[in-house]
Amino acid sequence: MRLRRSLAGAPLLGVILACAPVGVLGSSLERFSEFINGTLTARGEFQQKIFDSNRKLLQESHGSLAFSRPGRFRWTYVKPYTQLIVGDGSTCGSNDEDLKQVTVKKLGLALGSTPAALLAGNNDAMRAFRLSDQGAKDGIEWLEALPRDKDGGFERIRMGFDPSGLRIMELVDGFGQTTVLRFNSLERNPKLSPDLFRFVPPKGADVIGDVN
Repeated sequence: MRLRRSLAGAPLLGVILACAPVGVLGSSLERFSEFINGTLTARGEFQQKIFDSNRKLLQESHGSLAFSRPGRFRWTYVKPYTQLIVGDGSTCGSNDEDLKQVTVKKLGLALGSTPAALLAGNNDAMRAFRLSDQGAKDGIEWLEALPRDKDGGFERIRMGFDPSGLRIMELVDGFGQTTVLRFNSLERNPKLSPDLFRFVPPKGADVIGDVN
């Protein structure tokens, strides 16, 4: 059975930007605020695991990501399926090689209350979430983001920070599935080529959605 794929972590991401409220020193809210105010661009690699409602592992994948705030991101899955998701600031394009399907949407419609809105969104995107500090465990400071719009695909998002920055995202959807993203070698504020955030459908591909 094929599993539903989404903008994880879009992306995923896809994400993080405005003046979030700052809590007590060292809290996840403070780490979140420092991260979004001090990170205009980023790139790195991620590992993703999807669990069902009983915490049974359903799928593992990995890939790479890059974002440039606001609204520009590139999320690439390389295993087990090849998939590219690109946001250019106004539209979001997705190329699923396995399904031979290309989809283009307006960025706001594609993101909604998703992880990508947290990582590469704008102030309006941030207002789609209620943020709260969840304390520390095993050296990770946890923040919870609850989407105000329940149609965004996820019911709860948790973000884990260590001294180096964002390390983990956990996303629970309406079906009880949990997606866990672990970020590796996340480089903050590298110089990124604008071409990274330009989506070009493969030649001859059938494109679904708004291509204008």
